[in-house]
Amino acid sequence: MQRRDFLTTAAAAGIAAAAGTTSAQQAAEPKRRFHLKYAPHFTLFDNLAGRDQVAQLEFAADQGFTAWEWNEAKMKSADEQERVAKAMDRLGMTMGVFVAYGIGSFGKKSFTSDDQGMKEQVLKEITESVEVAKRVNAKWMTVVPGAYDNHLEEGYQTANCIELLKRCSEILEPHGLVMVLEPLNWWANHPGLFLRETPQAFNICRAVDSPACKILFDIYHQQIQEGNLIPNIDRAYSEIGYFQCGDNPGRKEPGTGEINYKNVFKHIYEKGFEGVMGMEHGKSIGGKEGDQALIDAYVQADSF
Repeated sequence: MQRRDFLTTAAAAGIAAAAGTTSAQQAAEPKRRFHLKYAPHFTLFDNLAGRDQVAQLEFAADQGFTAWEWNEAKMKSADEQERVAKAMDRLGMTMGVFVAYGIGSFGKKSFTSDDQGMKEQVLKEITESVEVAKRVNAKWMTVVPGAYDNHLEEGYQTANCIELLKRCSEILEPHGLVMVLEPLNWWANHPGLFLRETPQAFNICRAVDSPACKILFDIYHQQIQEGNLIPNIDRAYSEIGYFQCGDNPGRKEPGTGEINYKNVFKHIYEKGFEGVMGMEHGKSIGGKEGDQALIDAYVQADSF
């Protein structure tokens, strides 16, 4: 081979190698970068990504999602928790909330009554949740303060709730963990629960006065319960540690209901929020088309 032909061939090979490296780097880059850390959950992408949990995480990361929410994590085996956490760490994804206290306890007056047995059970579950948080690399955990007590003045219920939350905070503070209290609406989903409004949650968090006790502001629930979303976010912002979303009516992806999510997301972003926005809702369409419609909905709502 002549020198000129050799150099030409070598140059072409170098260009091809460089192109291959670039392609590999591009393949690792997400398709888009969202303004907020929107956090899907398992099953939202199982039509496009398959049912394997790691495959769903990889698909979500490729689509530009940088967080994940796993309400049921506490109910899973340690091996499953560690497998998911390891995949998320590899993908650079932030773990959102899991439920520390709430699933199966909505009918119990656990935080509002004087029942010491119930209080001890709450403290036990919060203590157990510390180990779960460590395994899944979570900072936040959801707490629903149980049912309203129709036989006790609300002021006394509030005092009981604050006292117990202070004890929970003492467990979580040394580990840098945060329980986020979720007000849930009475009118469409959860009648009879104690915590239902943003000002109520704000006053409780102020009284507990701990970095381990903040508000989970679920935009879907608060639209139903009280509306006035942006002003309430502004007034309670110092005590909000986490957001969740879903449109109303229907509790599906943004754009399927009455909430102007582009404006709400923009407002939260401009306030400097760097936490997680949990996608705690379903899909309006089934199959692969529905998975893609959900992604498109977030692209649209995030286009500010």
